[in-house]
Amino acid sequence: MKTENRILLAALGSLALAACNQAEEVPPLGTAQQMMAQEVQPTAEIFWNAVGSRSELVDDEPVFTEWQPEGDAEWGDVRAAAARLGELGEILQTPAYSEGRGDDWIAYSQGLVEAAAQAEQAAEARDPEAVFEVGGTIYAVCSACHRMYPPEQLPEGVTVDDIAQPRPNEDMTLGEYVEETDAE
Repeated sequence: MKTENRILLAALGSLALAACNQAEEVPPLGTAQQMMAQEVQPTAEIFWNAVGSRSELVDDEPVFTEWQPEGDAEWGDVRAAAARLGELGEILQTPAYSEGRGDDWIAYSQGLVEAAAQAEQAAEARDPEAVFEVGGTIYAVCSACHRMYPPEQLPEGVTVDDIAQPRPNEDMTLGEYVEETDAE
Protein backbone atom coordinates (compact mmCIF):
# COMPACT_ATOMS: atom_id res chain seq x y z
CA MET A 1 0.00 0.00 0.00
CA LYS A 2 1.33 3.42 -0.88
CA THR A 3 2.34 5.85 1.85
CA GLU A 4 -0.26 8.39 0.70
CA ASN A 5 -3.03 5.79 1.04
CA ARG A 6 -1.85 4.83 4.53
CA ILE A 7 -1.86 8.47 5.59
CA LEU A 8 -5.31 8.95 4.10
CA LEU A 9 -6.65 5.82 5.89
CA ALA A 10 -5.10 6.94 9.18
CA ALA A 11 -6.64 10.40 8.81
CA LEU A 12 -10.07 8.95 8.00
CA GLY A 13 -9.81 6.58 10.99
CA SER A 14 -8.96 9.48 13.29
CA LEU A 15 -11.91 11.47 12.00
CA ALA A 16 -14.23 8.49 12.52
CA LEU A 17 -13.02 8.05 16.11
CA ALA A 18 -13.43 11.76 16.80
CA ALA A 19 -16.99 11.63 15.47
CA CYS A 20 -17.78 8.68 17.72
CA ASN A 21 -16.44 10.52 20.76
CA GLN A 22 -18.62 13.53 19.97
CA ALA A 23 -21.75 11.48 19.38
CA GLU A 24 -24.59 12.26 21.73
CA GLU A 25 -24.42 10.15 24.88
CA VAL A 26 -27.20 7.58 25.04
CA PRO A 27 -29.26 7.88 28.23
CA PRO A 28 -28.46 4.76 30.29
CA LEU A 29 -31.93 4.55 31.87
CA GLY A 30 -34.10 5.65 28.94
CA THR A 31 -35.44 9.14 28.44
CA ALA A 32 -35.63 11.49 31.42
CA GLN A 33 -39.34 10.74 31.73
CA GLN A 34 -38.75 6.97 31.57
CA MET A 35 -36.03 7.25 34.20
CA MET A 36 -38.35 9.23 36.46
CA ALA A 37 -41.21 6.76 36.06
CA GLN A 38 -39.16 3.57 36.30
CA GLU A 39 -36.38 4.54 38.71
CA VAL A 40 -36.76 7.83 40.58
CA GLN A 41 -40.47 7.68 41.49
CA PRO A 42 -40.52 4.06 42.76
CA THR A 43 -37.29 4.59 44.70
CA ALA A 44 -38.56 7.83 46.26
CA GLU A 45 -41.80 6.10 47.23
CA ILE A 46 -39.86 3.43 49.13
CA PHE A 47 -38.27 6.23 51.14
CA TRP A 48 -41.43 8.34 51.50
CA ASN A 49 -43.57 5.39 52.60
CA ALA A 50 -41.07 4.18 55.21
CA VAL A 51 -42.46 6.37 57.99
CA GLY A 52 -45.77 8.05 58.45
CA SER A 53 -49.06 8.25 60.24
CA ARG A 54 -52.71 8.09 59.38
CA SER A 55 -55.87 9.07 61.18
CA GLU A 56 -59.12 7.47 60.11
CA LEU A 57 -62.56 6.63 61.41
CA VAL A 58 -63.20 2.97 62.10
CA ASP A 59 -66.73 2.19 63.26
CA ASP A 60 -67.17 5.93 63.95
CA GLU A 61 -64.12 5.87 66.25
CA PRO A 62 -60.92 7.77 65.43
CA VAL A 63 -57.95 5.46 64.95
CA PHE A 64 -54.45 6.90 64.73
CA THR A 65 -51.76 4.68 63.21
CA GLU A 66 -48.04 5.35 62.93
CA TRP A 67 -45.45 3.24 61.15
CA GLN A 68 -41.71 3.10 60.72
CA PRO A 69 -39.19 0.48 59.64
CA GLU A 70 -38.64 -2.42 62.01
CA GLY A 71 -35.37 -4.29 62.11
CA ASP A 72 -32.15 -4.25 60.14
CA ALA A 73 -33.65 -5.38 56.83
CA GLU A 74 -36.35 -2.69 56.69
CA TRP A 75 -33.98 0.08 57.75
CA GLY A 76 -31.50 -1.27 55.19
CA ASP A 77 -34.15 -0.95 52.46
CA VAL A 78 -34.77 2.69 53.43
CA ARG A 79 -31.03 3.44 53.43
CA ALA A 80 -30.62 1.69 50.06
CA ALA A 81 -33.47 3.74 48.57
CA ALA A 82 -31.80 6.95 49.78
CA ALA A 83 -28.45 5.88 48.34
CA ARG A 84 -30.10 5.00 45.02
CA LEU A 85 -31.75 8.44 44.85
CA GLY A 86 -28.29 9.97 45.22
CA GLU A 87 -26.97 7.79 42.39
CA LEU A 88 -29.90 8.79 40.20
CA GLY A 89 -29.23 12.46 40.94
CA GLU A 90 -25.64 11.95 39.76
CA ILE A 91 -26.86 10.23 36.58
CA LEU A 92 -29.22 13.13 35.90
CA GLN A 93 -26.17 15.42 35.80
CA THR A 94 -24.51 13.48 32.98
CA PRO A 95 -24.63 14.91 29.46
CA ALA A 96 -27.10 12.19 28.44
CA TYR A 97 -29.71 13.90 30.64
CA SER A 98 -28.45 17.46 31.13
CA GLU A 99 -27.51 18.40 27.57
CA GLY A 100 -29.88 20.98 26.15
CA ARG A 101 -31.27 21.89 29.55
CA GLY A 102 -30.38 24.91 31.66
CA ASP A 103 -27.94 25.17 34.55
CA ASP A 104 -30.91 24.80 36.89
CA TRP A 105 -31.21 21.15 35.75
CA ILE A 106 -27.79 20.52 37.28
CA ALA A 107 -28.79 22.46 40.41
CA TYR A 108 -31.94 20.37 40.86
CA SER A 109 -30.05 17.15 40.20
CA GLN A 110 -27.40 18.17 42.72
CA GLY A 111 -30.18 19.10 45.14
CA LEU A 112 -31.44 15.52 44.85
CA VAL A 113 -27.92 14.20 45.51
CA GLU A 114 -27.59 16.39 48.62
CA ALA A 115 -31.06 15.57 49.96
CA ALA A 116 -30.41 11.87 49.33
CA ALA A 117 -27.20 12.08 51.39
CA GLN A 118 -29.24 13.55 54.27
CA ALA A 119 -31.82 10.82 53.74
CA GLU A 120 -29.16 8.13 53.92
CA GLN A 121 -27.83 9.60 57.17
CA ALA A 122 -31.34 9.68 58.66
CA ALA A 123 -31.89 6.03 57.71
CA GLU A 124 -28.50 5.00 59.11
CA ALA A 125 -29.39 6.77 62.37
CA ARG A 126 -32.78 4.97 62.34
CA ASP A 127 -34.40 8.30 63.06
CA PRO A 128 -38.02 8.21 61.85
CA GLU A 129 -38.54 11.95 62.40
CA ALA A 130 -35.45 12.79 60.34
CA VAL A 131 -36.55 10.35 57.61
CA PHE A 132 -39.95 12.07 57.48
CA GLU A 133 -38.37 15.54 57.45
CA VAL A 134 -35.85 14.85 54.71
CA GLY A 135 -38.58 13.08 52.74
CA GLY A 136 -40.25 16.49 52.55
CA THR A 137 -37.02 18.03 51.30
CA ILE A 138 -36.72 15.38 48.58
CA TYR A 139 -40.33 16.08 47.60
CA ALA A 140 -39.65 19.82 47.43
CA VAL A 141 -36.60 19.32 45.19
CA CYS A 142 -38.53 16.97 42.89
CA SER A 143 -41.54 19.30 42.74
CA ALA A 144 -39.40 22.33 41.92
CA CYS A 145 -37.68 20.45 39.13
CA HIS A 146 -41.00 19.19 37.75
CA ARG A 147 -42.24 22.77 37.71
CA MET A 148 -39.27 23.87 35.64
CA TYR A 149 -39.21 20.71 33.52
CA PRO A 150 -42.75 19.34 33.38
CA PRO A 151 -43.20 15.73 32.31
CA GLU A 152 -43.74 15.43 28.57
CA GLN A 153 -46.97 13.47 28.94
CA LEU A 154 -49.26 13.68 31.91
CA PRO A 155 -52.23 11.42 32.49
CA GLU A 156 -55.49 12.86 31.20
CA GLY A 157 -56.96 15.38 33.61
CA VAL A 158 -53.66 15.88 35.51
CA THR A 159 -51.85 19.20 35.30
CA VAL A 160 -48.36 20.19 36.37
CA ASP A 161 -49.98 22.08 39.26
CA ASP A 162 -51.35 18.77 40.53
CA ILE A 163 -47.86 17.28 40.85
CA ALA A 164 -45.63 20.27 41.62
CA GLN A 165 -45.27 23.16 43.98
CA PRO A 166 -45.42 26.69 42.50
CA ARG A 167 -42.44 27.55 40.32
CA PRO A 168 -39.80 29.55 42.16
CA ASN A 169 -39.17 33.02 40.83
CA GLU A 170 -36.08 33.53 38.71
CA ASP A 171 -34.19 35.26 41.56
CA MET A 172 -34.77 32.43 44.06
CA THR A 173 -32.06 29.83 44.58
CA LEU A 174 -32.89 26.16 44.99
CA GLY A 175 -31.97 26.35 48.69
CA GLU A 176 -34.28 29.33 49.24
CA TYR A 177 -37.09 27.52 47.43
CA VAL A 178 -36.64 24.37 49.53
CA GLU A 179 -36.64 26.45 52.73
CA GLU A 180 -39.78 28.31 51.64
CA THR A 181 -41.53 25.07 50.65
CA ASP A 182 -40.53 23.35 53.90
CA ALA A 183 -41.92 26.32 55.87
CA GLU A 184 -45.37 25.95 54.27
